[in-house]
Amino acid sequence: MFLSQHRRHRVLPGFGLTMGFSLTYLSLLILIPLAGIFFKSAEHGWPHFWHAVSGQFAVASYRLSFGASLASAAVNAVFGLIVAWALVRYEFPGKRLVDACVDLPFALPTAVAGIALTTIYSPHGWIGRSFSAQGFIGSAFTPSGWFGQHFPPGTWLGDLLPGNGIPIAYTWLGVTIALTFIGLPFVVRTVQPVLADLRLDFEEAAASLGANYAQIFCRVILPELLPALLTGFSLAFARALGEYGSVIFIAGNIPGKTEITPRVIIVKLEDYDYAGAAAVAVVMLLFSFIIMLAINLTQWWSSRFYTRI
Repeated sequence: MFLSQHRRHRVLPGFGLTMGFSLTYLSLLILIPLAGIFFKSAEHGWPHFWHAVSGQFAVASYRLSFGASLASAAVNAVFGLIVAWALVRYEFPGKRLVDACVDLPFALPTAVAGIALTTIYSPHGWIGRSFSAQGFIGSAFTPSGWFGQHFPPGTWLGDLLPGNGIPIAYTWLGVTIALTFIGLPFVVRTVQPVLADLRLDFEEAAASLGANYAQIFCRVILPELLPALLTGFSLAFARALGEYGSVIFIAGNIPGKTEITPRVIIVKLEDYDYAGAAAVAVVMLLFSFIIMLAINLTQWWSSRFYTRI
């Protein structure tokens, strides 16, 4: 009797109506547009699809986009945890200002962020000037500098250190910096509430039993933070993978070198190759889904593993 009355007085409607509304909303916003991309990519058949997704410039853009996105997400996972730790565990002057600055990439237009980063990290910018051949840091990597090294072009270090300092803007390093900038809030805001809820008495108990700082972090703190940290990593990676505005200026858009995949899609759209643009988007979508699935499986495994411990 009580159970039937409880069911009749639920705040939300029944499961059928709720699920139907959810699936309709999800289909209109996500499933149908994604299905349209697949249908559009197959408009001219398999040969055109393969030619669009396996071209030299397209493959180079995959390498840059996925590599820079993973690198920036990894950097954010480390430094985002440090920022969240400082904001939660310590009191210092200007803490509220720092906490507000973390959300700045959310509010700042991406094009403005791209222009600002390019201005700072260009060879004549405030920071880029120090890494150029005439700068204090960059001069160390010239053939006559401190290290006296000149790496051959075409290699990874040769492209990064071509004998004239360390160029940041218009290289993959600048792309990674821009993606790191826009992805930091995802890690900080995901880890911060979990870190705030951690009980300090567990750490104190571990310390009283003789555990050192590394053991306390790895066996007490990290198991609680790892699911949130992986979630922040995946969010930062997904955000970086589709980023366009903040990268387009600092990348330089050199085909085959610093051209990201969203830029390749834009170029194909400007050439009225809608099927080719959809084909490249499908490749990005499939690879993103695989990587996100792997991250979610890792998060699920880590939560079960540390729960057993």
